[in-house]
Amino acid sequence: MSVDFLAGRSATHLNRLCVQIGARPGGSPANQAAAEYVRDVFLSCGMTTEMEEFPCPAWQDRGTHLTVNGVPLAAVANSFSPPCDLTAPAVAVGTVAELQAADLNGRVAVLYGDLTADTLSAKSWFLKSEHDDQIIRLLEQKAPRAVITVQPRLGELQRLIEDWEFDIPSATVPARAGLALLAAERPVVHLRLDSRRAPGRTWNVIGRKAGISANRIVLCAHYDTKFDTPGALDNGGGVAVLLALAEHLSRIDHNLSLDFVAFGNEDTCLPTGSGVYVDRHQDQLDQIVALLNFDGVGHALDANTVTLMAHSQELKDMVDAELQRFPGMIWVDPWPQSDHSSFSMRGVACLAFMSRAACYLAHLRCDTVEWASAVKLAEVARFAATTVGGLQSRTPGWARA
Repeated sequence: MSVDFLAGRSATHLNRLCVQIGARPGGSPANQAAAEYVRDVFLSCGMTTEMEEFPCPAWQDRGTHLTVNGVPLAAVANSFSPPCDLTAPAVAVGTVAELQAADLNGRVAVLYGDLTADTLSAKSWFLKSEHDDQIIRLLEQKAPRAVITVQPRLGELQRLIEDWEFDIPSATVPARAGLALLAAERPVVHLRLDSRRAPGRTWNVIGRKAGISANRIVLCAHYDTKFDTPGALDNGGGVAVLLALAEHLSRIDHNLSLDFVAFGNEDTCLPTGSGVYVDRHQDQLDQIVALLNFDGVGHALDANTVTLMAHSQELKDMVDAELQRFPGMIWVDPWPQSDHSSFSMRGVACLAFMSRAACYLAHLRCDTVEWASAVKLAEVARFAATTVGGLQSRTPGWARA
């Protein structure tokens, strides 16, 4: 297996997805272009392909205008926010207790501090914290005319609310704008959000290479992104590894069937592509020997990692032995924040690959191809290909906990 081949093909796919196509949130024309590109690669490998369509929200941000006491401030509409054009006094709240006590009737709620330490999870997200759930409930009960979230970190501006089901207009302001907003005396906000919400569609793109056995290995990565990012590490690199592996492994006859799946809608909003897949293919889950998920791999300044979920000791021993041959990769504790969770929660043995430093760039405009190493992408592809080879005589029962 040629490292140069895997690195070169990974770089080609990464460039196409992240430079030529760019940000590819579910429901967008760029998302469809990325799905069709993945399908075409699978077709070029001689695979049976399927575009598994499912509905998702489609949202467009056409501009944000914010003034406080007549002074313009930088702002960006939060993902999936409905449009608005309103003027109202603002009330700043920095803790749950302050939010509980605040009178928000007819006002704009300005959230900062403990309320905006991180992105607010969507109401239907299964990993949502009790803290986020409490914030959402209080906002919906108090029904302010709009919500402004203050990003505490200097630098890249990230939308802090991402929820199709949250119907209060909202925007995020960068830290310096938030400082000015909180310092304003008797602040009156004028907020205009020119956004569009509509039903949309996206796809899981599946390429199948039949083996001798009906049992299978699933290799997967999500191809969608947040609205603002080219998504090189999250998750163009993962898709690049998936496609390079498809080009390599399609040349080899295997005992086990291979399914290559590019999932839609992991990063954008429910429903997730992996959730749709397991619901529609429940009768095939018992045939999966293992699932390999690539999400956030290939950071140029970090080591690639691997972990396991829902696995047997025998599979762990095999992965440990393989790591000895890849000294540049390390083992990490299991993490649930990706498509493999839809499978591991149903008992499917899963290997998940990432580089931890990807989290510093994920979802931001700075997640560009310069941070992704083609050599490190090839390293993950080589590890995965060797794992696929080592599983050829195994069964689902051997691999599972």
